[in-house]
Amino acid sequence: MSRLLLFNKPYGVLSQFTPEAGHRCLAEFIPVPGVYAAGRLDADSEGLLLLTDDGRLQKRIADPQHKLPKTYWAQVEGEPAEDALERLRQGVDLGDFITRPCEARRIAEPAGLWPRDPPIRQRKHIPTAWIEIVLREGKNRQVRRMTAKVGLPTLRLIRAAIGPYGLPGLKSGEWREVPPVLPTND
Repeated sequence: MSRLLLFNKPYGVLSQFTPEAGHRCLAEFIPVPGVYAAGRLDADSEGLLLLTDDGRLQKRIADPQHKLPKTYWAQVEGEPAEDALERLRQGVDLGDFITRPCEARRIAEPAGLWPRDPPIRQRKHIPTAWIEIVLREGKNRQVRRMTAKVGLPTLRLIRAAIGPYGLPGLKSGEWREVPPVLPTND
């Protein structure tokens, strides 16, 4: 039977088991042999990372051809106007590619959010807000690049869900095993 782990990756942790200078890695948190990350999450991003010992399941989760929705919460600098959110929804030209249409909406600060270590920078006269973005693709630093392009630089980025799997009940640095519910046949 395939194993599937949900991990709430803290800020500054690499999405790999091999340490690199200046960064913590998954081995510090997950003592389960034979599992590997299904996809990546930048060291400066937090939130849901899925790990499995099943190569077909790993491909099903990580491969953009399956268009598995990935939900992100972004704390941005500034107040998101409706036109900026609409630009995100329609797709943003990032120079090297145009993002696919996505879902984007303003949200309240997510309930139960853990403090980030280190904390984000605060500017006395510049407000921040939270937006939720649901992508069905996942290019390198895509959410950060998208929000910056529409004038809303990302200060904090948390992946809240991948397909049917989400963060509820997981504190930063915690993991739990769940039954796989995604089909692995293509």
